[in-house]
Amino acid sequence: MQAVPHDLLPPDPFADDPDDPAKDMAYFADDLDEPIDERARTELLADLSDLAVYQALLEPRGVRGIVVDCGECDQPHYHDWHLLRASLEQLLADGRMRPHEPAYDPDPAHYVSWDYCRGYADGVTATESAY
Repeated sequence: MQAVPHDLLPPDPFADDPDDPAKDMAYFADDLDEPIDERARTELLADLSDLAVYQALLEPRGVRGIVVDCGECDQPHYHDWHLLRASLEQLLADGRMRPHEPAYDPDPAHYVSWDYCRGYADGVTATESAY
């Protein structure tokens, strides 16, 4: 999946509007409080690499993505493969993830945890190494 260049996106309907509802939201400011450190960058790159492996192994088996238990709302969050990849890439590039729409009416049977993915990948690797 390729990123869409900024100049190809539709124009901001609130550009130059003094009543822009988002103008005072510090969350959307372009400047970051702290840039991502090298350790976090390395971890994100490893996560992106792992995610590609997990998707390659599990998507053909009908798994649509990963479920994460949210510590803030105590609810499971379902992330399709492409959405999670985009979020991690944005975190890597911008140092934060912007809000996004959650999956619409996800079927929990089609999502697995990160730990499940890791265990599945380890099992496949161990099985292939045995031969």
